[in-house]
Amino acid sequence: MTDIGLYRLYDALFVVFHTALIVFNMLGWAWRRTRRLHLIAISATLLSWFGLGVTYGWGYCPLTDWHWQIKRALGENALPASWIKYYLDRITGMNWSATVVDWLVVGSALGALAMSAWLNLKDRLRRGSGR
Repeated sequence: MTDIGLYRLYDALFVVFHTALIVFNMLGWAWRRTRRLHLIAISATLLSWFGLGVTYGWGYCPLTDWHWQIKRALGENALPASWIKYYLDRITGMNWSATVVDWLVVGSALGALAMSAWLNLKDRLRRGSGR
């Protein structure tokens, strides 16, 4: 396989994995069996955005960083900071406001974190009471 073929494979794998992680971050709190893992995943995501973000820029995501390196190797330039903005633009054919996308993403993530924390606490209390 050529380098370009390998980069295209990596590009596709990043799309699949990143999309799956985003879906899990938004919905993983809904199932009791995945709630603990969800709390870890959404916390790690927010820690990256706001913790690593101090050094690398607010909203920093290592997956996006690595994916953009692959896209640049494939000849794409002028990539936005946000993976979600990039794909919203591509899927809809519109040029979404980066600010609007960022606010929607952060609001959704904080909402998912709140649901996860609340339901994990509720599950823990339920286990503690023997129900």
